[in-house]
Amino acid sequence: MDKEVEKVFDTTNYSFVPITVSKAVNEKLPTKITTDNFFQIKEGNNLLGYAFVDQAASKTAQFDYLVIFNPNLEIIHSKVLIYREEYGGEIGSKRWLEQFIGKTGKDRVSHETNIDGISGATISVRSMTTSMDNLLQTVGILQEKKML
Repeated sequence: MDKEVEKVFDTTNYSFVPITVSKAVNEKLPTKITTDNFFQIKEGNNLLGYAFVDQAASKTAQFDYLVIFNPNLEIIHSKVLIYREEYGGEIGSKRWLEQFIGKTGKDRVSHETNIDGISGATISVRSMTTSMDNLLQTVGILQEKKML
């Protein structure tokens, strides 16, 4: 995670500040927010952006992924950090993940409409796309509630 943040923001002088959400709000979110998965990325008092890290299901295991947002909560980078299966790892390709760049809490993504599939990675594509859509919905709700 650190390596990706350093690459995106071209700095090693940053800190992660966990985002906290009340239990009542969290119960209504498509993606649950914990102090271990959603962070502000700060350089001193300057907000560089946000980072979200989680797991999504593949055929028989789970894979870890990272999503980085700019201060306006637009996706600027995503990365599959660890893929644990023999097949479907193509979802980690930069080209495929670029489909999410620029998406915000107002956008919806779906493997049926606006996200390309990958032959041999159908389960992982659906899982990653659903996870990203849930995250975008969550960001949108938190923005509406003025929590981000």
